[in-house]
Amino acid sequence: MLYGNTDYVRKHPVATKRVLRAVLKGADLCAAQPERVDRQLVDDGLTESYDRILYALRLHEAGLILSTPQKIIADGTDWRFLSELKRELKA
Repeated sequence: MLYGNTDYVRKHPVATKRVLRAVLKGADLCAAQPERVDRQLVDDGLTESYDRILYALRLHEAGLILSTPQKIIADGTDWRFLSELKRELKA
């Protein structure tokens, strides 16, 4: 989930798009290769427990987290920047 201060987003739309782009790429990587991401977090020293992170990534797959990432995102997202970003990436 991302949150942006309205004033900041209006003053810095390019920076906001860069952050959004990086988060979307990161989310895709986490979904596609959770073990790789988890191992990288441990290797970089950002967390100590490989098992704990992998467990959290698997909770959704097991059905223990009922809300989908798409639902959580849809409930709190202003889609204007994402729409602009999609248009820019296609060009």
